Amino acid sequence: MKRPALLAVLLLAARIATAQGTAEPSPLRQNWFDDPFFQVAAGLPACPMPQGPYYTAEERRAQTHSRLERGTSCWLAGKCTDSNAYRYDKPLAPKVRAALLAVPGVRRSSVWVTVQRRWVYLQGCVPDAALARKLERAARTVAEVETVVPDLMVGTRGKPPYPLAGH
Repeated sequence: MKRPALLAVLLLAARIATAQGTAEPSPLRQNWFDDPFFQVAAGLPACPMPQGPYYTAEERRAQTHSRLERGTSCWLAGKCTDSNAYRYDKPLAPKVRAALLAVPGVRRSSVWVTVQRRWVYLQGCVPDAALARKLERAARTVAEVETVVPDLMVGTRGKPPYPLAGH
């Protein structure tokens, strides 16, 4: 199949998936840097899926320089033993998942996690603000986590505080 035809098929499949409510990352976006991105719970099915660490080729080019700079700044500041903070992410991901799954009530939410340079992004929907605070605290307790960014909304109505998949 030629590239234009393949692209048209992928775009059509993405539109159909989105129309059916099964949002997936856009076929034009990829997780170029292989950042950990996973869903911890799916208890609020109407919760909009975040875009996650999926970038277009143009966004990837723009991200490359800043990722190199941010990845080494931790080491240069003496806060990391590894010269690239992004190398912590894959070993951190299962620890963060376990910490979040241990929070009572987490299964009543829909939460996705992205881990980038020891930063943990919590995105999705929770039934109440108390659970959001508990999830944030749980992620902060994981050794080697530098920062937690809680982009969680209460309920499933309104505009999420994070970019959406397929946009």
